[in-house]
Amino acid sequence: MVALGGLGTRVTVLGAGSWGTTLASLLAARHPTLRWARRPEIAAEVRARQRNELYLKGLRLDARLGATSDLREAVSQADIVFVAVPVQGFREVLEQASAHLRPWIPVVSLAKGLEQHSWLRMTEVIRAVLPGHTAAALTGPNIAREILEGKAAAAVVAAEDLERAGEIQKVVRSGLFRVYLNHDVVGCEIGGALKNVVAIAAGIGEGLGVGDNTRAAVMARGLAELTRLGVAMGAEQATFAGLAGMGDLVATCMSPHSRNRFVGEQLGRGRRLEEIERQLPMVAEGVRTAGLVLDLAERHGLDLPICRVIHQVVAGEISPMDAYFGLTPPGHEADPG
Repeated sequence: MVALGGLGTRVTVLGAGSWGTTLASLLAARHPTLRWARRPEIAAEVRARQRNELYLKGLRLDARLGATSDLREAVSQADIVFVAVPVQGFREVLEQASAHLRPWIPVVSLAKGLEQHSWLRMTEVIRAVLPGHTAAALTGPNIAREILEGKAAAAVVAAEDLERAGEIQKVVRSGLFRVYLNHDVVGCEIGGALKNVVAIAAGIGEGLGVGDNTRAAVMARGLAELTRLGVAMGAEQATFAGLAGMGDLVATCMSPHSRNRFVGEQLGRGRRLEEIERQLPMVAEGVRTAGLVLDLAERHGLDLPICRVIHQVVAGEISPMDAYFGLTPPGHEADPG
């Protein structure tokens, strides 16, 4: 077994979106790094021009970054694999890669959401498809474009085995990209999934022109909702005050580069969801997550008003304006609503 973090650590990143590409470029400065793209033309653009214009327009990638559209080539010699494909395609890619992975290597999720029909978190999917592999999540307030531009950022490696998480940390940390450890995998992944739903709510507020006070209230009450659900699922409350909770929530709700915020903003301006999604080059995970979160909340006997009304908006049951004026009257701040 290769000791992770050394200069010879061979890294593979699966996925051609903005965050997967950004992380791959960051890692290529210190490790032999190969990025897999399903579409051959995207892999060819990285090799020939050090660009990914579809997802990171105008930005140059590290010249040492390799790229392929051959999944076997991508994973067969990897010492660690990061998976940055959309949530609903996550299992399929792992299943296709499973025959070519060496048995001991860690697999790290970069995706934030829940699997349709199973309600599984991505590390749970990794363990189901790839038993015996260390399953971890890399999460936090990571706006891809800003990181690729060299701006400071922080993230969390979440894994139950903190010794293995520390090895992954050594691979990922680089310069202004600070990486912390957390053993609370449930909390880190639930925070990453639910913040996308709250970001749609914050975006709707932007589109409606409700003002900063209202958006701040939505973020605060949204944080309370994702904390309640996470704790009910076995997470630690303190996690939601950190990078994977409040940090990721604030970045996703406020950044103009956030896809979920963009979806909400456009809904608030009266556009149809189908039209908005056609405009996006990548998936806005919060659209699908909202309904899945309600199923989980029902299992745990919880009422999550913001998630509920956002699901109703994306399902076409109520208007964005109704969402902002249809929440239940407030009681004690510690109560739902």
